[in-house]
Amino acid sequence: MKIYQVSIQLQERKRGFHLITAEVAQALPQLRELRTGMCQVFIRHTSASLTINENADPTVRKDFEMYFSKAVPENDPQYLHDDEGPDDMPAHLKASLLGSSVMIPVRNGRLALGTWQGVYLCEHRNHGGPREIIITAWGEGEPA
Repeated sequence: MKIYQVSIQLQERKRGFHLITAEVAQALPQLRELRTGMCQVFIRHTSASLTINENADPTVRKDFEMYFSKAVPENDPQYLHDDEGPDDMPAHLKASLLGSSVMIPVRNGRLALGTWQGVYLCEHRNHGGPREIIITAWGEGEPA
């Protein structure tokens, strides 16, 4: 079994849902050495998250932002944690709803995502800054 791991810093992005699939694949060229395996992408932050969804139509990502902004509104007077501004606690809640990691099968040296699937960085802060992700892949053999 082969195991590879890399940590990369993603550039700062505005609030919203951003495709990072290509950045993930480029960061770990050793994926090409795996015939079968798994790849975990983990974000080391509590106010941003990761998910897998539609990669073709950018309106899907806009609709994600609209939905989560309605579902977890800012400026709720019942929030106790607001030290870093009105987007702070909602960002933590959104990140918990979506999660801090995704798992993707590796097949023949590539991420085995579906035709219309991509990895999203979900930035829940207005000014979240650069984000660090750790990509770990493991598996067997040379690609077919």
